[in-house]
Amino acid sequence: MENVNVLENLTVTPESQFNSRVLTRRTRLYLPPNVSLHEWKRFGKQLFLISDSSCWWLGDWLVYGQEQYPDRYRRAMEETGLDYKTLRNYAWVVRRYAVSERHPKVSFQHHAEVASLEPAERARWLERAAHEGWSRNMLRRQVRQTVAAPQEDSRERVLLQMHVSSEHWGNWTSAAERNGRDLTEWIVLCLDQAAALESTSGG
Repeated sequence: MENVNVLENLTVTPESQFNSRVLTRRTRLYLPPNVSLHEWKRFGKQLFLISDSSCWWLGDWLVYGQEQYPDRYRRAMEETGLDYKTLRNYAWVVRRYAVSERHPKVSFQHHAEVASLEPAERARWLERAAHEGWSRNMLRRQVRQTVAAPQEDSRERVLLQMHVSSEHWGNWTSAAERNGRDLTEWIVLCLDQAAALESTSGG
């Protein structure tokens, strides 16, 4: 099981502080011969923290751009060279959490899993994930078992009929599977994210 508690005491280290023998480049990390196991593990934890933190950084950057330069927001996203949908999701998660609500002991992906819940409820789940050392997938399973199932009967049932091409259907199904969700759940999640983004951007 992934132990998320390794995040607790880590801080982001600038490139120059890694180690004089370790070289970082745009497309390469060079580790010299005879690196100790302790050093190797420490580098791995540090690299993960930087990767995970970058999701928050990109989200905060996008939200800032949307608020300060609304006419340039989409252009800014395009100029990163990253997928629009991915960056849009980063911004959506960031908007859901005030800085004080972001749990330092679990990953950005943990936060994304419970972002649609009410603040008190998602805080409880994040704290439990940190305490139990749950991976993102374990958190997802626990939430589904104890939150999603009891609420299902109280949801309003709406029948939607759509005429879509087989290509669209295949793309949607594949995307849902990559996110570990069934198609209906994935569609609802995408609609919720789009609605939240639209309400904050003003159209």
